[in-house]
Amino acid sequence: MDTAGSFLPIIAALPFLGALFPGLMIQAGRNTCAAFTAAPTILALVLLLLCAPAVMHGEVLQFQLPWLPKLGLNVNFMLDGLGLLFAGLILGIGLLIILYARFYLSREDPMGQFYTYLLLFQGAMVGIVLSDNILLLLVFWELTSLSSFLLIGYWKHLPEGRQGARMALTVTGTGGLAMIAGMLILGNIVGSYDLSVILTQKEAIQADPMYLPALLLILAGCFTKSAQFPFHFWLPHAMAAPTPVSAYLHSATMVKAGLFLMARMWPVLAGTPEWFYIVATTGLITMLIGAKIALFKDDLKALLAFSTVSHLGLITMLLGFGTKMAAVAAVFHIINHATFKAALFMSAGIVDHETHTRDIKRLGGLRHLMPITFVIVTFAALSMAGIPLLNGFLSKEMMLEEASHTVWQGNHWIVPALATLGALFSVAYSFRYIVHVFWGPVRDDYPSKPHDPGFGMWAAPAFLVVLVVAIGLAPFLAEPLVRASAGAVIGGALPEFHLKIWHGITPALFMSGAAVLGGAILLALHAPMMRLWLATPRPEAKTMFDGLTRAATRASRAFTNGVHNGALTRNGATFTVTVLAAGWLAWAGGETLPASREMLPIAALPAIGWMLLVVATIGLVAFHRNRFLALVLMGIVGLIVSLGFVYFSAPDLALTQISVEVVTIILLLLALNFIPRTTPVESSPARRMRDAAIAIAGGVAVTGLTYAILISDFAFESISAFHLANSYKGGGGTNVVNVILVDFRGFDTYGEIIVLGIAALVIFALTDTVLKGAGGRWLANWDQSKYREAGDRHPLMMVVATRVMMPIALMVGAFIFLRGHNEPGGGFIAGLIVAIAFLMQYMASGFAWAESRQRVTYHATIGVGVLIASLTGLGAWLAGKPFLTSAYGYITLPPIEKFEWATAMAFDTGVFLTVVGAVMLALNSLSSMARRTGETVNIFPMDINPARADADGTDEGGK
Repeated sequence: MDTAGSFLPIIAALPFLGALFPGLMIQAGRNTCAAFTAAPTILALVLLLLCAPAVMHGEVLQFQLPWLPKLGLNVNFMLDGLGLLFAGLILGIGLLIILYARFYLSREDPMGQFYTYLLLFQGAMVGIVLSDNILLLLVFWELTSLSSFLLIGYWKHLPEGRQGARMALTVTGTGGLAMIAGMLILGNIVGSYDLSVILTQKEAIQADPMYLPALLLILAGCFTKSAQFPFHFWLPHAMAAPTPVSAYLHSATMVKAGLFLMARMWPVLAGTPEWFYIVATTGLITMLIGAKIALFKDDLKALLAFSTVSHLGLITMLLGFGTKMAAVAAVFHIINHATFKAALFMSAGIVDHETHTRDIKRLGGLRHLMPITFVIVTFAALSMAGIPLLNGFLSKEMMLEEASHTVWQGNHWIVPALATLGALFSVAYSFRYIVHVFWGPVRDDYPSKPHDPGFGMWAAPAFLVVLVVAIGLAPFLAEPLVRASAGAVIGGALPEFHLKIWHGITPALFMSGAAVLGGAILLALHAPMMRLWLATPRPEAKTMFDGLTRAATRASRAFTNGVHNGALTRNGATFTVTVLAAGWLAWAGGETLPASREMLPIAALPAIGWMLLVVATIGLVAFHRNRFLALVLMGIVGLIVSLGFVYFSAPDLALTQISVEVVTIILLLLALNFIPRTTPVESSPARRMRDAAIAIAGGVAVTGLTYAILISDFAFESISAFHLANSYKGGGGTNVVNVILVDFRGFDTYGEIIVLGIAALVIFALTDTVLKGAGGRWLANWDQSKYREAGDRHPLMMVVATRVMMPIALMVGAFIFLRGHNEPGGGFIAGLIVAIAFLMQYMASGFAWAESRQRVTYHATIGVGVLIASLTGLGAWLAGKPFLTSAYGYITLPPIEKFEWATAMAFDTGVFLTVVGAVMLALNSLSSMARRTGETVNIFPMDINPARADADGTDEGGK
C-alpha cells in the first residue's frame, strides 16, 4: 500500500466526519455553517487531486484492511480512472451545490439539518465509487438509499415530498436487496468478494450456470437506482425535494450510482447476448419514454427530471451495446450530462426562487428580466439538445455513430431509427425550455417580479456552463480523463479515438441533423400535440405504484394478523410446524447414518426416574389449568432433570438446575397471589386436538433425532476434547464447565447476565406501573385476611431456623464461589444460593423486616455486577487479548501456601452480583404488590380473582 493509497479511506470518511459539524455550526450563522460543510468536501477533493496524477498514468491505487476476512468482508478501497471520474463529479459538483444551497434555502429552512443530510449522502456515494469489496460497496449502496430518503423528504411539510421520499426508498431499496443476492452469487462464483479479483475472472463468471441469475439480480439494483424502465417513475417524484437536492441527485450522484456499477462490472458481465438484449433494450426504451414525457411536462423540474431519465437511458444503452467505443461514448456523456444537467436544475431553481413558480405556462419573456439566467440556460439547454460547439453535441454524435452500427435481432435500422427519435425528442424539450420560458413578450402576471439573483446563486451554474462551452470548443481538454476512466471500464486496450468537433460526413451527422430539424418542427407543433397528449388515455406509473403498495400492505397485514394475532398457542404452533417441516425436508434429502452403537443396559434407578419424569410431564399437561398443582409438577420435573445431571456426572449443571428451580418456584408462588388459582378454558376441543397432534409430532421428531444421534458415530470430532485439553493451561482452572463459562464462552455468559438484569428491571418497571394505576388502588383496598388459611404468617420456628441458617448459607455461597474455578461451583450457582438465603428471610420474617435491614439497593447490585464483568473484559483488551480472555498466576503469602489467582474470579464476581441483584429485585417488585395490601409476603397462593373483585375488595368468585 503506497502513500497515495492511504488517502482513500480518509477521502471516504471525510464527508461522514464533516456531517457532525453543520448542526452545531448553524448556531454561528449560515455562512459559518456553509463553510464548515464545504471544508471536508474541499479537503477530500484536494486529496483526490493528489491521487489523480498517478491514476492518470494508469496506476490503480489500493488500500486494504482486513476486517472480517473469514466472511470475505474487508475494508478495501480502490482508485482507478472510473473511480477518479465519479469521485471527482461527486465532490466537485457537491461543492458547487453547497455554495448554491447557501443562497437558495430560506431562513425558515433548517440549513444545518440539510447540510448534514447532504454530507451523509455525499459520503455514501464516495464510498460506493471507491470500494474494492462488494460487501463494503453494498453497505454504502444502502446508505445512499437511506440518506437520499432524508434529502428528498427534507421539506417534511409537503405531502409530495414525503411520498417522493417513500417511493424512492421503496424502489431503490427493493432493487438493492436484489443486488445483494446477485453480488453474493458473483462472489461465490469467483471465491472472493474483492472487486479487484472479480474483475479478472470474466471467463469463469460468464461460463458459470449462475451467470444469468447474478446478472439479472445485479441489473435489478442498477436499473432501480438509475431509474430505468419500468422503475423510472420514482425519479420525477423525487423533484419534490429542494432544487439543490434535485441538481445533485440528477447530475452526479444517486442516479449515477447504477450507471457506475454497470460500468464497473462491464469487464466481466458485458459481451454476452444476455447483457446486450437486457441492458441495451432497457436503455433504449427508457431513453424514448423519458424524452417523450419530458416534452409534455409544464413543470420545469418535471421536464428536467424526465430528461434525466432519458439521458440515463442513453448511457445505459451505450453500455449495453457492449463495444469498446460505446463504452468510451458512455463515459464521455456521463461527464457532459453532469455539467449541463446540474446547471439546468440550478437555473430552474433560480427561476422558481425569483418568480415563485415553475409552471411554464405562467412564464415567458424572462430573457429581458433575467439576462444572466437566460445565458446560462441557453448554453446548457443547447448542450442537452446536442447543438454543435457544446459538449453535449460531441457525446451525442458518438452515441448516434454507435447506434448506426448496432444490429438488433438481425435488424440494422431499428436501433438507429429509435435512437434518432430519442434525440429528436431531446431537441424538442430542450428548445421548449429556452423558448417557452425566456422568449416571448414580458408578462405582467408573474407571481413575483423576476430579476437575476445575486452572484452566490448563479455562480455555480455559470461555472458549469463554462465547462460546457470549454469542452465543446476544446474537447482535447477532457480526453485524458475520458481515456483514463474508459480504460478502467473496458479493462483492456482502448480503441483508437480522438475527441474532436468534426468527424466528417457520417451517418451520425445526418441522424443528428434530422433530430435537430425534427425537434424544431415538433416544438412548433407543440400546442396541438399537447392537446392530443392530454386527450390520450395512458397509464400513470404513480397510480400503479400506489395500488401495488396498497395491495402489498393489505396482504402483509392480513398475513401478519393471521399469524401474529397475539395468541401464544398460535405462535407456538406456527413455529413448531415450520421447524418440523424444515427438519423433515433436511431428513428426507440427506443420508441416514448407519447405527454403529449398541444400546446400553437399562438400570432400575434411571428407569424409575424416567417413569417419574414421564408421569410428571403427563400430569402437567393434564392438570395445567390448576396453576398451583402445575407449579408443583414443574418442580418435580426440574428435580428429576437435576438427578439426571448427577447420574451423568454433571455436578455443575445439577447444582445450577436445583438452585434455579428453588428460586423460580418461590417467585412463581409469590406471583400466584395476584392471579386466579385456575386457568380459564379458552381453546375449543378442535384446537386442543390440533395442538396435541402438533406437540406429539414435535416430541416424536425430537425423540427420533436424539435416538439417531445416540446410535450413530459422527465423522466430526467433538469440541469437548479441545476444552478438556486447554481448560487448565489456557484458563487456569480444572473445572472445565466454569472455564468455558468465564473464558472460552465468557462473552455468552456476559450477554446472559445482561439479559437477566434487564429482565429484572422489566419486572420492576411493570409492577411499578401497575401500582401507580388502577391496580394499585385496587390492591390498597384488598383485604386478604378472609382468604388466609394459615393462622400465623410468620411461624416462630421458621423465623428462628432461617436466621440461624443465614450465616451458614452465606458461608456455603462463598465456598461454592471460591471453589468454582477448579471444582463444581462458580459465581452463578453461588449467586443463586445467596439469593435463596435472602428469600428465606423474606418468607420467614416478612418484607418489612427484611427491607429495614437492607443496606444496598438491588438496582445498584445489578449495575455493579455488569460493570465489574465489563471491566474484566476491557482489561483483557488492554492486555492485547480478546475480550474476556482470562489471565492467571500463583501467589505466595506466608504463612499461607501458594494459591492461584485468576482474573476469572473478577468476572465471576460480576456474575454473582448480577444474579443476586436480579433475583432480589424481582422479589422486591412482586413483594411491593403485597405491601400495597397492607400485608407482607404470602408465599401460598389464595383463591382470588382480581379481575372479578368489587371496588370494596370483595370477590364473588372467592371461597
